[in-house]
Amino acid sequence: MRITGGRARGIVLKVPRRGSLRPATDFLRQAVFSSLGPLVAQARVLDVFAGTGSYGLEALSRGAAHAVWLDSDRQTVAAIQANLAAVAKSLGAQNPAALGHACEGDVFAWQPPGQAGFDLVFVDPPYALLPLFGEKLLERAASWSAPGANARLLLEAPGEFVVAPPAGWVLARHLGEGRRQPSSLIFRRAD
Repeated sequence: MRITGGRARGIVLKVPRRGSLRPATDFLRQAVFSSLGPLVAQARVLDVFAGTGSYGLEALSRGAAHAVWLDSDRQTVAAIQANLAAVAKSLGAQNPAALGHACEGDVFAWQPPGQAGFDLVFVDPPYALLPLFGEKLLERAASWSAPGANARLLLEAPGEFVVAPPAGWVLARHLGEGRRQPSSLIFRRAD
């Protein structure tokens, strides 16, 4: 697993040794970031159920201003911090903490630092949570988003998964590798 684009392209990411981890594929991340295009530049990013931290790290590589990663596993948070250090070095940043930080916590109890909100919220949960909590996860993601038309919520899910958008949001794109493969649902605010 590696960073697929931007200034840190090619940096290999450490994958935490956790049996249930399912990192986002390089193909899907490339499709997502191609779709987001200029929305990534200077964005504040939140990567939930972060795993390797690949969505947030990819965003930093492509010009995002700051990223926060949230995961419930201590080993995963440590791996994200190591990955952030490698990406920061590639970007020429002296202090990785200036680019972002990883938090250990429960997605349903966590409160984000500050009040500005996030421009891009990536949610990549274990697929077993989606049938029970998919809509609730999107509502939480929407509550963390920044105001304005450029905010985006991204949910990685199995290709056949269907979920209603949060109130005030619409499905803008459905990117994927096939019906039984991972896909990314990209939501934007309704006009």
